[in-house]
Amino acid sequence: MKRFEPYVFLKGLASRWDVLAFIVVIGLIAFLGETAHGLFDPLAKLEAIPLSLDPVHLPEYAARTTFRMLAALFFSLLFTLTYATWAAKSERAGRLLVPILDILQSVPILGFISITSVFFLSLAPGRVLGAEFVAIFAIFTSQAWNMAFSFYQSLRTVPVELMEAAESFRLSPWMRFWQLETPFALPALVWNMMLSMSGGWFFVVASESITVGNSSLALPGVGSYIALAIQQKNLGAIGWAILTMLIVILLYDQLLFRPLVAWVDRFRVEQEPGERVPDSWALTMMRRSRIIKAATLAFHNAVFWTSRLVKRTDNTLVEQQERPKRRSLDLLWVSLLVVAVAGGLWHILAVLINHTPLAEALHVCGLACLTMARVFILIALASVVWVPIGVWVGMRPRAAQVVQPIAQFMAAFPANLLFPIAVYGIVVWKLNPDVFLSPLMILGTQWYILFNIIAGATTIPAEMRYAATNFGIRGWLWWRRVALPAVLPFYVTGAITASGGSWNAAQVSELVSWGHTQIRARGLGAYIADAAAMGNFHQIILGVGVMSLFVVVINRLFWRPLYYYAERKYRMT
Repeated sequence: MKRFEPYVFLKGLASRWDVLAFIVVIGLIAFLGETAHGLFDPLAKLEAIPLSLDPVHLPEYAARTTFRMLAALFFSLLFTLTYATWAAKSERAGRLLVPILDILQSVPILGFISITSVFFLSLAPGRVLGAEFVAIFAIFTSQAWNMAFSFYQSLRTVPVELMEAAESFRLSPWMRFWQLETPFALPALVWNMMLSMSGGWFFVVASESITVGNSSLALPGVGSYIALAIQQKNLGAIGWAILTMLIVILLYDQLLFRPLVAWVDRFRVEQEPGERVPDSWALTMMRRSRIIKAATLAFHNAVFWTSRLVKRTDNTLVEQQERPKRRSLDLLWVSLLVVAVAGGLWHILAVLINHTPLAEALHVCGLACLTMARVFILIALASVVWVPIGVWVGMRPRAAQVVQPIAQFMAAFPANLLFPIAVYGIVVWKLNPDVFLSPLMILGTQWYILFNIIAGATTIPAEMRYAATNFGIRGWLWWRRVALPAVLPFYVTGAITASGGSWNAAQVSELVSWGHTQIRARGLGAYIADAAAMGNFHQIILGVGVMSLFVVVINRLFWRPLYYYAERKYRMT
């Protein structure tokens, strides 16, 4: 042992966890540096270096796509913490912000790309950076709404006794948000972040391979690689793309989401004695590494000193004095939003009224009714399948650890990769595209229901389960009295997002192609896809407007009343 004594100081300086953390951090820095390379190159360079289906380029393409998705996830989280909090905290603002969120969720991704691409390209004229802005924003639109709805729902359902405890400890609104409300919302938010990340994969083809009218833009990435493989009918390249997606999903599951799931487990309201908690080697590395521990301590100190600068409003008199001020600010912001929305709607309606014959408007509404029927049927079928599975998984953390990466991969699986099977089957067996293309709409969005049900099942208190067992409640009675009421608010959140996502996915699923063979189903999604391909801005606005109108009306008349009923009657108190 003596000959090792001269090296003892190295053990005190850094442990094996520090070495592992150093490797991970350096790898992350290298990854960011590599993906940021070439952002300021001219757009002409993208045309000079065409995409290749050689699998050698897939690691680079995967890195570029992952970078875009992580950047979009960051902005989605920032949007969630601000927008959803404002909507949940202010009744006046929430009356407008929640409907706006419904509208934004219903706007197809092709509509966002068609309308905003010129703006983002103008931020960096003639540079690749502008095209990256377009792709990141397109992925953002497939991630943010689900996360915002989840966070909003959690803030609205914080147990009353926890809010009373916060009042007893005289926490300021700022500290109550970070020490009570955000931790309470984190378990459901993390599950929805995983699903949002996977949802970005579903639309990655549209975000990286953009065609609006006569202009075409293809960024290096897995999405554009898949689009090129479909165009050239290269099954081998599609196989390599699936393998690459699987590897990338497993990597960010191990390095990002599994540590997050294990970390937020501490914030569950109920912890059953003797229950096996989730674990993660990456989280163990972060906790035992001195380097990361020092960085974490510095961050906590910064948050602590920042929170001390925020004045406490625990005094009832102070709150009463500041309440009119908050109402004035709410009214000011809501007024500005109303003016902006009204101006935009007036401009859109003026364009549509002047250029839309009544026959075309009725035709588009009829197509929307066909798509609506598909959405309702698919949501009902998905609910019957995934609600019992989600409850079973959510009440068993060990099963959740197994299901998590599988569900992430299935949710990330783009419908485009099934186009060869769909086209081949429909052509060979002469099937009806209106029926057999419909399952592609729910392929990626059904997982919103599963993930939200899992998140809801994890919040069922242990004493409620013990009471049901002691009273001998089982079978359908247990589902009707215990499981379904407990997960109903979470189910409605997932169903709202799945419904909006299915409408959005219609543009990909109702018009599919494999090489030069094209199959279409009658519906609003195919109408918008055709309009975007031809660059017909008037038809794009008409299709997007009708789709948004249908989604908002359905949410107002059905989903929102069901959500408020679940929130009021089945809130955990």
